[in-house]
Parts: sequence; C-alpha cells; structure tokens
Amino acid sequence: MKEKIRENINRPDILEELYRENKKAFSSDFENVYSEIENYELAKFWKVRLAYEKQREAKIQFRGYDILLLIAVCIITGFLAKLPEVFSFDENYFFFYHKNGGIILFFGLSSYAILLNKIYGINKLFIITLSFLIPVIYINLLPFKVDSHSINLAYIHLPLLMWCIYGLIYINFSIRDKYKLIDYIKYNGDLVVIGSLILLAGVILTGITIGLFSVIDINIENFYTEYIVIVGLFSAPVVTTFIIRNYPVITNKIAPIIANIFSPLVLATLVIYLIVIPFSGKDLYEDRDFLLVFNLMLIGVMGIIVFSVSEISKSKKQQFNKLVLFILSIVTLIIDLIALSAIFYRLGEYGISPNRIAVLGSNILIFGNLVIIMVDLFKVNFRNSNIEKVELSIAGYLPVYMAWTIIVVFGFPALFSFN
Repeated sequence: MKEKIRENINRPDILEELYRENKKAFSSDFENVYSEIENYELAKFWKVRLAYEKQREAKIQFRGYDILLLIAVCIITGFLAKLPEVFSFDENYFFFYHKNGGIILFFGLSSYAILLNKIYGINKLFIITLSFLIPVIYINLLPFKVDSHSINLAYIHLPLLMWCIYGLIYINFSIRDKYKLIDYIKYNGDLVVIGSLILLAGVILTGITIGLFSVIDINIENFYTEYIVIVGLFSAPVVTTFIIRNYPVITNKIAPIIANIFSPLVLATLVIYLIVIPFSGKDLYEDRDFLLVFNLMLIGVMGIIVFSVSEISKSKKQQFNKLVLFILSIVTLIIDLIALSAIFYRLGEYGISPNRIAVLGSNILIFGNLVIIMVDLFKVNFRNSNIEKVELSIAGYLPVYMAWTIIVVFGFPALFSFN
C-alpha cells in the first residue's frame, strides 16, 4: 500500500480507489509515508481528510459510550423509582414519591453529569454524596403529618433544592463562573422544551400500546403504568439531556422558536387577565385559592422570562422580542406588587403562618429579581446594552434562590414546630 501511495500521489482517482479498498490500511500507511510526500498538494488534502475521519470515528465511538451510560443511568433511576415495590414498603406510593421523587429524578441527572464530565475527585464525590444523603435522611425522618404546612412546604421546596445541587454538579462546582451558570439556565430551558415533546410522544405511545392490547383482550394497563410509565417519567430528563448533548442542531432550532412564540402570547394573555380581574368578582385579598393560583402564574411567567432571555440571546436579530420581554417584565412586576399587597393584607388580618411567610419570601425574591431584569432589559432596548448582561444578572441571582430554599426545607419545620 505504501508503494502504491507514493507512485500515485498525483493521481486523485487512484488514491480514492485505494482508500475505498481498505480504509484502515490506507490511513496507517499514509501516516508512515507522509514525511516523504508532504510537499505534494494532494498529500496535504489527504492529511486533512484522514484527520477529519479519525475525529468523526472518535465521536461515533464516544456516542456509543454515551448510550451505554444513558442506559445504565436509566436502569439505576428506574430501580430507585420502584423501591417501594422492591422492598414492599407499607407506606403509600404517593407519599414516597412526594418525599423522594425530586431526589430520585435529580440523582439520575447528577449521576449522568458525573459520568459525562468525569467528576472523579474524592473531595467532590464526598460533597455530592453528602448533598444527596442528608436530604434523603432528613426528609424521610420528618414527622408524618398530613396537615402540617411547614412539612408540606419542605416537601414542595426539596426538588428545588435538588435542582440547585444538580446545577452545582452540572457546572462542576465552578460557582464563580457566571457563564457556566448561564449555560445551566439555557440547558434547563432546552430541557423543558425537548422534555415536553418526549413526554407528549410517551403519552401517545402509551395510548396506542394500551389500545392495541385491549383489542386482543389483554389488559396491560396496570403493568404498563407501574413499570413503563413510572420508570419512563423518571428517566425522561436523562434521555432529554442525551438528546440536547448529542443533537444540538435540533435543540438550537426548536427552543428559540418556542421562546419567540410564547413571549408575545404570554404578554397579551397577562394584559387581558389584569383587565378582566376587576370584573370577575374574585377578591384576591380574601380568596386564598385565587391568591395561590395568582402566585403560581407569577412563578410560571418568571420562568418564561428567564427561558426567553436565554434563547433570544442565541440570535442577534431579536429586537422585537427584546422589547416584548421588557414590557412583560413590567407587567409581571405589577402582578407581583398586587400579590405582595394581598399577602401583607392576609398577614395583618389572619396572622403569621408557614404558607404565608413562604409565599411572602418567594414573592420578595422574585420582585427583586424582576427589578434587576427590568432595568437590564431597559438598557438592552434603549441604551444599546448587550442582552448578555441580563443573563449575567439572572445567573448571579441563583444563589439567592438556593439560600431561601435551604431555609424553607431545613428551617421552617423546626421554626413552626412541625405545624
């Protein structure tokens, strides 16, 4: 093969035939004789081509390794999700998942991130182990009180804490690197969009599967729900992460489109909603359920703003959507001020309770974050500031949310005597 390469170094057609006959032998022998033929233009071309082929093969091999990691993590996550059945827990499934669902889900994601990023340092692994072990022991040792508001708040906020811990693992504990935090925020936006599509596909597949088997009088609904659906739900974020990591072209096309469509629609909906509220007959200050829905809406809109900022920043020509986000931040601030006034009214009228303090704290944090975002978006729209400044502000505020989550999870139950 070496002699043939030397003899035909000016014959591209012959070299192509030799390559196609035996790619491995050609690549190996070409490397061996390259020093003798490196002055030929065709030799330089083949040098670049073969280097590219090697890189491509390495990526394919890595992707195969990535798939093995994906399968292994999904199996482990699925096993943890089925622990009540494996060990025949007497505890109701609902309460098991209510306490441990978030921990299992983010343990799967964290395991996948550890293996992909090769986080094998003893100190980091020790910190990660404690970060999961302490919440598991703590949440499962809390007194079992169905009507305890402080304990229920700990259950609700624990997944948020695990999300923060997963974020630290995702960025490899580079807390001071705000650009890595920005990357984590963008990843979460992509995770929601692509994950929703995967879950939708899963719902369709479930309906088709159960329907097909019911036609031949085989009832697999219970088996399919208990094993395929539950394991699939906990594994879906890991599968989504695999897709985001290995098929960025798909993600980069879908997520910005969703952001561009949703931002104007959400803005129009909120404006109409605020106009209609006075005519609805609902009293935000007296109706507790209405206030709860109002706050959930506020959190949702806040999430959409953060997601839209991260996606719009990927494209330079987004002036209209930047203006929409600025107006949306103002409208959301108005909503937050209304919610805060209702919360302060209820605190004065009905006294302090875990729920009211938790909602008050969350609203104050969101208000502060929204003010910063609004100011930054004003500069983006009217002072030619870079939208990256908004992303940096959002990233810098994440530790504040984490601190508040820790207080609610670990402080509220003891502070309010587990009531």
